[in-house]
Amino acid sequence: MAGSRRNYRGDSRNSNPFAPHLTGVLSAGAEEQVRAYMSGEERNPWATPDSAVLRRKDEPRDRATTLRPAFLRDSEKILHVPAYNRLAGKTQVFSFRENDDLARRGLHVQLVARVARDIGRALGLNEDLIEAIALGHDIGHTPFGHAGEHLLNDVFHKRTGRWFFHNDQSVRVLDVLYGRNVSLQTLDGIICHNGEFERQVLRTSDLHDFAGYDAMVADCWARGGEAIKHLAPCTLEGCVVRVSDIIAYVGKDRQDAIRAGLCDEKSFEDGMGGAYNAWALQTLIGDVVEHSIGTPRISLSEEGFAEMRRAKQENYRKIYGAPEVDGEFGREMGELFERLYERVFDDLTAGRDEAPVFRHHIRYVEQWLAPYGQKYDWESDFELTTVDYISSMTDDYCMEIMEHLFPEARHVFSRRLHF
Repeated sequence: MAGSRRNYRGDSRNSNPFAPHLTGVLSAGAEEQVRAYMSGEERNPWATPDSAVLRRKDEPRDRATTLRPAFLRDSEKILHVPAYNRLAGKTQVFSFRENDDLARRGLHVQLVARVARDIGRALGLNEDLIEAIALGHDIGHTPFGHAGEHLLNDVFHKRTGRWFFHNDQSVRVLDVLYGRNVSLQTLDGIICHNGEFERQVLRTSDLHDFAGYDAMVADCWARGGEAIKHLAPCTLEGCVVRVSDIIAYVGKDRQDAIRAGLCDEKSFEDGMGGAYNAWALQTLIGDVVEHSIGTPRISLSEEGFAEMRRAKQENYRKIYGAPEVDGEFGREMGELFERLYERVFDDLTAGRDEAPVFRHHIRYVEQWLAPYGQKYDWESDFELTTVDYISSMTDDYCMEIMEHLFPEARHVFSRRLHF
């Protein structure tokens, strides 16, 4: 297979001047191996079999069947958690903007699942596990995207010394808050996903039990980014989702920026405008397959990795760091997040049963858990319960509760309406 990768060549039809040899066309050897995996003639020895599934509890209702294999059950669990539905109301990049064509976080996780399944199918990996990780990877995300994540982390860290990252909260939502008995492999892939720390080569960790997983999660809450940036998934499926996260957003966010009027078709250095998304999906998926097939790792070529990093950095300069995106979350928004946090925490400690955190969060979660014979342990850590509530909010709910509690804050939210 190494020889076939040396024969991987681009052609003159490529329209990206920064990656002239990337076309997405597989070498003959790689294509032959993909066909063997897809036809079932061969099995990838590094794929995660359904028989390897590990859960905290050996519940009869969670055992695999012919119709509902082990990791397919994880996807179903994730899809039916209330937090998944709320992703449709959470920012991907643009907040305070009424535009039905701009991606929300609910679409993003589906796009990641699509990219990851394309790669996983070609590599002969477990597509059910890939889908579960992808659908769950942002389920603990805050309102207002990464800006909201940073604001919530600022107040949480100042008060507790702990760190809030949506990776940690996503596994908390599934494993603790809603107690869904999701597999170790899925939870590991979710906490180890990271679209901010790209790597050319992804190798698996040796995680093999919940004791190691629990220690990893605790370390992330304690050390934040210093711990998260070193995480590696324990399955190749988790590695696939990690690289797919970037592939899925790097071109899509550009399209959204053009639709929002922040950029235009000529704003980007490669000259491809919104067409970059289609180019990235074809070429970067092909590059990952070409350089990963027949190996126990997930890799990109040097050219593919350099281009993915270049495009992501250009997005940061022209989209994510733009005043319209980053500037909307200035000092006043930071103060609002801090006031909201303090108010929720105060309602919890005072036991104000009529407060929104009880009516809209605690009682709601408890009702959801009751049929499963579980309880929400919200009283053991009021700081985490506050985080649970705020991070669960959609953009609209977060704006509404801030305006309800602090009427003078209404001027902060400069919504851009359809008309």
